[in-house]
Amino acid sequence: MQQYTAPRWLPGGNLQTIWPALYARRLDGPAPVYRRERWPTPDGDFVDVDFIDGPVAPGPRPLLVLFHGLEGSSRSHYAEAFAAFAAANGMAFAVPHFRGCSGELNLAPRAYHSGDFEEIGWILARLRARHDAAGGGALFAVGVSLGGNALLRWAEEAGDSASRIASAVAAVSAPIDLAAGGRAIGQGFNRLVYTRMFLSTMKPKALAKLAQHPGLFDRERMLAARDLYAFDNIFTAPLHGFRDTDDYWLRGSAKPHLHAIRIPALVVNATNDPFVPAASLPRQADVGPHVTLWQPPHGGHVGFPQGRPPGHVGAMPEAVGAWLLGAQNLPHG
Repeated sequence: MQQYTAPRWLPGGNLQTIWPALYARRLDGPAPVYRRERWPTPDGDFVDVDFIDGPVAPGPRPLLVLFHGLEGSSRSHYAEAFAAFAAANGMAFAVPHFRGCSGELNLAPRAYHSGDFEEIGWILARLRARHDAAGGGALFAVGVSLGGNALLRWAEEAGDSASRIASAVAAVSAPIDLAAGGRAIGQGFNRLVYTRMFLSTMKPKALAKLAQHPGLFDRERMLAARDLYAFDNIFTAPLHGFRDTDDYWLRGSAKPHLHAIRIPALVVNATNDPFVPAASLPRQADVGPHVTLWQPPHGGHVGFPQGRPPGHVGAMPEAVGAWLLGAQNLPHG
């Protein structure tokens, strides 16, 4: 993936972002069939986790866990492409949904956010215990976009203890500098297209949350929000213990703490990603020895299409998955 080149028929970061999400082939066979489990959370809420267990075989086998992006799910194009990679490589597969993203409003007066490392840690610990009880084997975690930043924040906070849970982690198109990403998505074409798309689902969910918990925030200010900065100021930041958007974006960003990671970690960002400015990306000298950076010039945001039209999105899961399988033998700590 560090050598990735986009097809000539799909030039530019925006086309490489939008086309793969809408039109590119995700997998060659039928859509994956998930089995859903609902897990009660310690605060009286729930998370829904979708599984593909695959054929039952004796002995240990790898488990691949995918944390989706903003407003994503197990049906996102990248999730189904990773499901295909897992199936082809004899891996069990799990997609935990962030609260409110599984098709049903969650119960607590909170949702999810880019720095939600405590939630990631709770989910991964439960998956580790469940996987061990089923025969064990390596656990690999991939986070995409928002899920990638949150996964890296978990690895940073967990430090040496992360190796008791996961063999390796990867973040794809993660906005590891949230302020830089927030500014980028709030301007020009990005504001007109991507911001409008995200707010079209985030605002109704927030208003449903307000009906569930009256007085949680100012309804009129929410309705007036026109960008993610304003939305986060009214909803995401105060509901999750941050002073305001600036405090959330500062404390939630993975970039300043990449040196603290003690397990093999891959961070993949195309330098033409519309959401993640190339100037905000770290250099190898900025990260610890366990972090590998792939920064190809093409790919857009979670795009990385390949092939003739309509193209397919299998290249990125293949490359990232192969790196994870190889990384389990790299040193930890």
